[in-house]
Amino acid sequence: MNWRKWLDDFVLASKGILLATKEKRFWYGFIPSFLFFGLLMNLLAGGTSKFKLMFSIGFPNNLKILGESFLGIFGYNQPFLDWLPIFFIALLQGTLIGLIVVLWKKKRENNAANLEKAGIITGLIALGAGCPTCGTTLLTPLIAAFFSTGSLAIAGTLSIIVTWIAIVVAIFALKRLGLETYVIIINEKYLAKKVKK
Repeated sequence: MNWRKWLDDFVLASKGILLATKEKRFWYGFIPSFLFFGLLMNLLAGGTSKFKLMFSIGFPNNLKILGESFLGIFGYNQPFLDWLPIFFIALLQGTLIGLIVVLWKKKRENNAANLEKAGIITGLIALGAGCPTCGTTLLTPLIAAFFSTGSLAIAGTLSIIVTWIAIVVAIFALKRLGLETYVIIINEKYLAKKVKK
């Protein structure tokens, strides 16, 4: 692998992301998805216990749980090492969706059919990783069938591994989408200058 080219691609992808942030459409995708994924992952961080609690208590207390989970996106009342991956994944997923919104609109406007769609697909796969912290809830019963009492510890470890794998996949998807965004926006600027001349 050519590391220099790989780093150059990341630099160009970063420039593409910065260019995308100057567009309103990016923020229309980023803000709701960042808040949604952050809230969802904070609610599911301890399995389904918060949802069970919400079903068993009244409406005002539900708002309190939702409020605390929302503030948890920004680190309120959260251990740093628990908060960091959740925040980072929500940030990455928000950015991916923001880029997808920008690319979808620009590709439609420019009829850029010759650009590959692999970046969008990769981004959606990363988004499909969804909430890796939910893995504990899903993995515990399966692992319990094989490992009995140690299942919760094993599921917790697997959940951490899945979380970090999701982060790595999202970073590579972000690189691909960032590059596509950079190419499209720079091409637009070039064509606009050409038309003016």
